[in-house]
Amino acid sequence: MLVLVAPGQGAQTPGFLTPWLELPGATDRLAGWSDAIGLDLAHYGTKADAEEIRDTAVAQPLLVAAGLLSAAALNASPGVVAGHSVGEITAAVLAGVIEDEAALRFVRARGLAMADAAAVTETGMAALLGGDPAVTVPHLEKLGLTPANVNGGGQVVAAGTTAQIAALAEDKPEGVRRVVPLKVAGAFHTPHMAPAVETLRTAAATLKIADPGVTYVSNADGKTVADGNEVITRLVGQVANPVRWDLCMETFEELGVTALIEAAPGGTLVGLAKRALPGVKTLALKTPDDLDAARALISEHAGA
Repeated sequence: MLVLVAPGQGAQTPGFLTPWLELPGATDRLAGWSDAIGLDLAHYGTKADAEEIRDTAVAQPLLVAAGLLSAAALNASPGVVAGHSVGEITAAVLAGVIEDEAALRFVRARGLAMADAAAVTETGMAALLGGDPAVTVPHLEKLGLTPANVNGGGQVVAAGTTAQIAALAEDKPEGVRRVVPLKVAGAFHTPHMAPAVETLRTAAATLKIADPGVTYVSNADGKTVADGNEVITRLVGQVANPVRWDLCMETFEELGVTALIEAAPGGTLVGLAKRALPGVKTLALKTPDDLDAARALISEHAGA
């Protein structure tokens, strides 16, 4: 059983899209998406610096575009799909819930709305290295922070105002070794993003929606979702609610997943899977050079 997963914001690095545009048809496909959303994805994926692609309104469509290009090049038929944060939009396309251009329009609206929400208050996110979530989460709540991502393997990401993040660095939960600020421009998956929810609800109303054609695992609670409208409802609410990737990985295990491939720009979710799912073979699509190894893995593990 193969699961294909898509990473979230923070996975992007300068120039990461360059090798993918060398594949046949990729440049034309990206140009079409760029025209549809009014954003030069090729420029941002090949020439922009780290600060430019840190912009929420840029990073999110760029990540979805990269995930879709790499998945198309792989041409796999996974039994299960899932995505972390904005990667859930990529997963929705891979599951057949929405079409690719509609997904890019939706994620562009998402990125702009979340950027606007982030501008209201100076906020941020930080990863906590070490510690036990059972201890960490109550400590965060005591400081007024939200456990925005519970990623499994003991990893928790806190989100809140910059003052609250600074206080966390001085008052770490027991067992936490370091508090590492993340390269994101707001407190995503927290009530700070509530203004973006209504914007996304309006954008979602224009989508042509189908039920998933493969098993779709939601990062809201790790549950499988078989209704396309429910998938989109969860995508809308997701921006203001925590990501429970730990529960997604528990579901992968329950479903009998034996291999996990992470769409471009891969690496983050594979790292989490190696710690939480030690019996599962993993592979990250970082460049097209990884495609042959991924296809070999698929031939061994793809199933019903």
